[in-house]
Amino acid sequence: MLVNLKTILEGTREDKRAVGSFNVYSYETIQGVAAAVKKADKDAIISFGASYLVNMSLETVVAIVKEVADSLDKNVALHLDHCNNLEIIKKAIDAGFTSVMYDGSALEFEENVANTKTVCEMAHAKNVSVEAELGSLALGEHSNETDIDHGQAYTDPANAKEFVERTGVDALAVSIGTVHGMYKGTPNIRVDILEAIAKEVSIPLVLHGGSGTPEETILKCIDNGICKINVNTEISQYTVAKIAAKIAAEPNTHLSKLTLLQSEYVSEVVYKYIELFNN
Repeated sequence: MLVNLKTILEGTREDKRAVGSFNVYSYETIQGVAAAVKKADKDAIISFGASYLVNMSLETVVAIVKEVADSLDKNVALHLDHCNNLEIIKKAIDAGFTSVMYDGSALEFEENVANTKTVCEMAHAKNVSVEAELGSLALGEHSNETDIDHGQAYTDPANAKEFVERTGVDALAVSIGTVHGMYKGTPNIRVDILEAIAKEVSIPLVLHGGSGTPEETILKCIDNGICKINVNTEISQYTVAKIAAKIAAEPNTHLSKLTLLQSEYVSEVVYKYIELFNN
């Protein structure tokens, strides 16, 4: 069933579990997430970044995800990831996305508040959930979310409280030391900052940069209010490496088989994380 983000995250903080948000770029990657949802028998978020509009239109994504969601017994949310363009956000809402992320993390606090509030008013009128981001993540290796490194700016707990109260946002992405892409060195995740934020903010908190984050750290984050975790880079790297090995071993492999293998390899990574997040 296709639901909004607020619905799919209900009860996650209380249950100390998280819902995985997995980036897709094609029919095959969407099918890969669906296969993992079916195998794990757990909910998941299908996330389509604004940067992937060169791959598929918003309307095409909605049509495929609706078909997939109808075939599943679990809940699925369709989320527009990392978008700072209000026009694209409106188009996604009108197309049928059930959740959107307004990313004003590079803006000054007041401008981020104002823009996020505008998006919330627009989205909530159509029962669409809104995620926002406060603080900023550094740029790791192999990131495809952004090519701009704003540096690491940790989320301030007091600002987080004010931001949520003034905007009416449904979920808040926080910066505690994760990165976009893969880590360049040893991760230094500030769970203490997350604990302080969780004391001030009652809505679901979001962790971006799940790829490469140590499992024990992920579980600590879930224990301290993280309810949605984004995974993108690892899905891409794993699938590309497996496809490359397949072609190297069997160079005459037909393209039709490779498309099926894409879904299979995506599913393997997604399933691993769905199980971890519900541990």
